[in-house]
Amino acid sequence: MQIIYEYHDVSASERLETLAKEKLEKLSKKYDFVHRADVFFKTENRSDEENMFCDIRLSMPGPRIFASSNSDSFEAALSETVRDLEHQLRKVKEKLSAH
Repeated sequence: MQIIYEYHDVSASERLETLAKEKLEKLSKKYDFVHRADVFFKTENRSDEENMFCDIRLSMPGPRIFASSNSDSFEAALSETVRDLEHQLRKVKEKLSAH
C-alpha cells in the first residue's frame, strides 16, 4: 500500500509516520483491496484541548473511504481514525462478499 503524509501547521514527525504505517499495514493485510492511503495531520485553534486532527482517506476500487477524528494527541486521533476506517472497511467487505 502506498502511504502519503501531509502536515498542516505541524512539523513532520517520523514517529507519527511509523505509527501510522504500522496501523495501516495491518488494515492492508486484512483488506487487500486498499491500495493507497492519504494521511493528514493538522492542528486547529480551538477553545478545548482536542485541537489535533488526523484525517485518512483510503483509495480502492469503487468509492474512497474517509475518516477524521480529533483529540489532545495525534496518537489518540490516529487510533480513533483507524478504528473508524476498519468499521467502514468491514461494511464494504460484507457488501463485496454478498455479491
